[in-house]
Amino acid sequence: MKFVFVILSLCFVICIQLFAQTNVNVIPKPVNVKEYKGEFIFNSSTQVVAITELTNETVNQFNDFLNLYYGFKINIIKDSKPGKGKIFIKLTKDSIPGYYKIRIDSDEIEISGSEVGICYAFQTLKQLLKPAGKNLALINSCEISDFPRYQWRGMHLDVSRHFVNVDSVKKYIDYISFYKMNVFHWHLTDDQGWRIEIKKYPNLTKIGGYRNGTLIGSYSVTPQQFDTIRYGGYYTQQQIKDVVEYAKKKHVTIVPEIEMPGHALAAISSYPEYSCTNGKFEPAKLWGVFDDVFCAKDSTINFLTDILNEVMDLFPGEYIHVGGDECPKTRWKTCANCQNVIKREGLKDEAQLQSYFIKRIEKVVNSKGKKLIGWDEILEGGLAPNAAVMSWRGIQGGIDAAKQGHYVVMTPGSHCYFDHYQGSPKSEPLAIGGYTTVEKVYSYEPTPTELSADEQKYILGAQGNVWTEYMPNFKHVEHMIFPRICALSEVLWSQKENRNWDEFKIRLSKQFILLDKMGINYSKAMYEVSASFSPLNDGVSVNLKSGLSDGKILYTIDNSEPNINSTVFNNNIYVKNDLTIKTACFDSKKQLSPILEQSFVITKSTGKKITMAVEPNKSYNNGGSFTLVDGIVGKIPWYSKEWLGFSGDNLDAVIDLGKEENLQSVIVDVLLAESSWIYLPESIEVFISNDGINFISVSKVDNEKIKAFGRAIEIPMGNSKTRYVKVFVKNSGIIPAGKSGEGHNAWLFVDEIQIR
Repeated sequence: MKFVFVILSLCFVICIQLFAQTNVNVIPKPVNVKEYKGEFIFNSSTQVVAITELTNETVNQFNDFLNLYYGFKINIIKDSKPGKGKIFIKLTKDSIPGYYKIRIDSDEIEISGSEVGICYAFQTLKQLLKPAGKNLALINSCEISDFPRYQWRGMHLDVSRHFVNVDSVKKYIDYISFYKMNVFHWHLTDDQGWRIEIKKYPNLTKIGGYRNGTLIGSYSVTPQQFDTIRYGGYYTQQQIKDVVEYAKKKHVTIVPEIEMPGHALAAISSYPEYSCTNGKFEPAKLWGVFDDVFCAKDSTINFLTDILNEVMDLFPGEYIHVGGDECPKTRWKTCANCQNVIKREGLKDEAQLQSYFIKRIEKVVNSKGKKLIGWDEILEGGLAPNAAVMSWRGIQGGIDAAKQGHYVVMTPGSHCYFDHYQGSPKSEPLAIGGYTTVEKVYSYEPTPTELSADEQKYILGAQGNVWTEYMPNFKHVEHMIFPRICALSEVLWSQKENRNWDEFKIRLSKQFILLDKMGINYSKAMYEVSASFSPLNDGVSVNLKSGLSDGKILYTIDNSEPNINSTVFNNNIYVKNDLTIKTACFDSKKQLSPILEQSFVITKSTGKKITMAVEPNKSYNNGGSFTLVDGIVGKIPWYSKEWLGFSGDNLDAVIDLGKEENLQSVIVDVLLAESSWIYLPESIEVFISNDGINFISVSKVDNEKIKAFGRAIEIPMGNSKTRYVKVFVKNSGIIPAGKSGEGHNAWLFVDEIQIR
């Protein structure tokens, strides 16, 4: 009994530690916090001593924040004697970069740390401030000591697909700094636009900086439609210098990206002599990957050397990003110049030609005292000697690079791509696809367990990527990064053992008040009602919950919109017939969340036992095999929550109907999205069995018939009678030349299997 009491007491202490810090609602979560009674009052009489030029700049930034959101400034003085209402800054040389310490009591605030640590301390103060009347704010007494876990805590922004002005770029840097992140990866060139002035080659911006139209709506909708609006813009070198200086004051390093050898249409539209065909090109109106890339001849390397020399003179940071991703080899295979290089250098194939290309570029970068970094495709054909790798196609590229002794920034699409949906597509703006919630971002662990302790040292950190195909303006960018940037900042700053999702949600809900005050257009997806499903013998059981709200969940099943008088959700809803549930969260007066609408199609397979011979890829395995028989047909545009994804593998599933049933047809829902490397299956074959062991084939459809159906592939069963149904969906194999992702395994995406 004593042992039980000790365990319960320990659990209580842990719960207190996890949830008691209600007055220190800081993101990312500090390493150590002690709370005291009392509070420090901020007003126009508050004084602070700024010691150096950079700490003075930090205090100025804090004053700008105070003035904008609280209506007053504090006084910066040269020297100070002890006294009430003062902030003292002490510069230290700490062994941990970014370390800071704050002690707050009712009389004074003491802040110690390096210049960057002082900056982070004032970011913490911004979040601790609470309004206390006109021209007045307060902070509860506490003591905080804090430092980051990873050295690379980054956010990426693509300005090639959709351009944003300098003021918006500075806001983006503000957000990075506010959450104690320290790297801004600026994606400046791509097929759709060249965004940086290069004085030696003015056509890069004159021609490559503008396109003559843009895709309207989703890439996957056919036929595709385009507007005819001339679109573009670029940054002058003076503007670049201005942004670099601005970032320096925020302790943010900018890593510029100049794409090569692929994603080069804007560049070769400007200077076609550096293509393989010397043809006539224009910056792309469409998203995706294109066959026309930089030619690998010497003159192209010289051209890019000139460009990089100008770029490196503008950016003082350590790293230069050269892309290196998604480079089709189609043109290289038939290009005499490229083939001559392969022969001259004794290369095996075009993959080694890309490696040769990147290695030559690395020498250019290294000659200026810089380091090269690229997407994980630069591993293919052999990695450049000193290059760092950004692992985006999962984590394997990062693992491989670290094992080879190369530094790595982890940024897998499964957790770090902020162009994915973060809520229901019905209530969120159009996105490229995928489904990456705040919780999923928060669950990410950047250091792979596959690495040894020595190898783990090569993991610099991680970053969130923001590709702007479907983000036409900066307010839309804000919507896509918030609040996911909050979750990622904590992943990268806070110690792994110090993170807890339930406790983070409490702090995040308080953070929304601050985001509202700052006028940031954040996603409300966390307020949404979410549904989880479990099998019934003849249907589906539905459970509803709301992410953050304390309100009640109301729903309808008669196709009417839920309102304050609708049915209150208390227990699971049992779905045994076709119907649509509409639900939202309400307080006593109003609707708090968007309406979640979920339709169900109930067939003989719904809720039945199902097994798969091969598990889906772990990045696309939400709900497991039950996803195939949960009565929910996936939506278009797609997002990964509703689909199972297989990279190179086949779907081999057996459904136990529980008893012998007469079957007329089997419908298999498959997805086509070639821009995401998702292809229709080569074939679908259905087998039947009465013992679950010995199966006979009943019907098979090939790729041509599948193409005719498009997605819901209906396979006739000829009034078969059986208990067990086996569905074998064959992956299309290797992505063919000339297609996005050529040479890689095709993805097979399957959703509902309906048996009628």
